[in-house]
Amino acid sequence: MPEQRRITLAVTEAGGTRLAAGVLRRLVSDERVNHVDLMVSANGRKLLAYEQGVAEDADPVRVLLGAGSDKVSYWDPEADMAGPPSSGSYRSWGMVVLPCALGAAARIAQGVANTLIERHADVCLKERRSLVLCVRETPWNLIHLRNMVQLTEAGAVVYPMIPTYYNVPQSLEQMDDEFVMRLLGFIGLDQTDRYEWGSGGSAALNDGAGRSQPVP
Repeated sequence: MPEQRRITLAVTEAGGTRLAAGVLRRLVSDERVNHVDLMVSANGRKLLAYEQGVAEDADPVRVLLGAGSDKVSYWDPEADMAGPPSSGSYRSWGMVVLPCALGAAARIAQGVANTLIERHADVCLKERRSLVLCVRETPWNLIHLRNMVQLTEAGAVVYPMIPTYYNVPQSLEQMDDEFVMRLLGFIGLDQTDRYEWGSGGSAALNDGAGRSQPVP
């Protein structure tokens, strides 16, 4: 039986909810993950409505997954400030913020916990748990860079939403999927259908058994 994890996925007010949907779908289907705590900020819900073409009061779980799931708990970051993820005693592997607005990154860097997203990120840092911040906005000014240095020094990982090109994606969906699979592999949930750079100097598809197949 593989080790199981409880993982938090947070969505803030930067574009890219398609990727958040891809991550949530794979987390729910992964037997190595026993539960997902989902949080979407107030402005994140507005973004979700805009990018997904739904009402702002739509259920974020159903919007991202296309259905409900017993494997996902939703916490309103503004209303559930004292929810279980606010405590270090709440067992969790860690947290992925995707997308992570630079404003959210700044608040986490400075220890400003006005919502459950920021509070849980603070808990991850103080409890030495994994915290991965998928920032998207560019270009970065000196304030952004200094915040990212401070976050890295505190133990977080800044994981920009940058796509890969060596696998020669043929569609936006392929580009999105590759980012999602690389991100999950980075947090220890390796995906068998992602590309790897082969010894022959070309991209190859990992078949899950330590072998690589050439890209068709």
